[in-house]
Amino acid sequence: MIYKAIMIGGSAGSFQVVTKILSALPKTLNMPVFLSLHRLKHVRSGFLEALSLKSNLPIIEPNDKEQIKPGRAYLAPANYHMYIELGNRIALSTEEAVNHSRPSIDLSFITAAQAYREKLIGIMLSGANSDGAYGMKKVNEHNGLTIVQDPNECQVKTMTEAAIKITNINHVFSTEQIINYLLKL
Repeated sequence: MIYKAIMIGGSAGSFQVVTKILSALPKTLNMPVFLSLHRLKHVRSGFLEALSLKSNLPIIEPNDKEQIKPGRAYLAPANYHMYIELGNRIALSTEEAVNHSRPSIDLSFITAAQAYREKLIGIMLSGANSDGAYGMKKVNEHNGLTIVQDPNECQVKTMTEAAIKITNINHVFSTEQIINYLLKL
């Protein structure tokens, strides 16, 4: 299978894992990486810069209707939902929070699943609520590949266990296994 995009969701305890993944992915990656991560809504700087320090890919907080390009990581801006649209664009919204979260990992996963279908890799990392579980279910229903960080490795396993509970996840991997798997694609 040739995949066209990677969507990563995470919350509490996911920052170091995301950083490790971004530092391992090659500069020549021929697909976009979308990051829907819970973060403080009123802190506008520091998060992107911290991720960028280790990433081989340029990390962008997209603007509304921004064209998606391969070889870039798109970080949902603080306090915005990030939708992946058909036609290879990103949409941003300040609609109500979903699962007490904006950005909502569920909304990012659901729209990415609709846009990329079986060509999407969905990755769920450590987190403190169930946001993203339903989105992972949608990735699975569209025949995308689902990967969950091993709950035993997570700092907070609520998010990964919620995804495992409602979805037939393809792989439950440690951080190193996630990285090795992505590098083999």
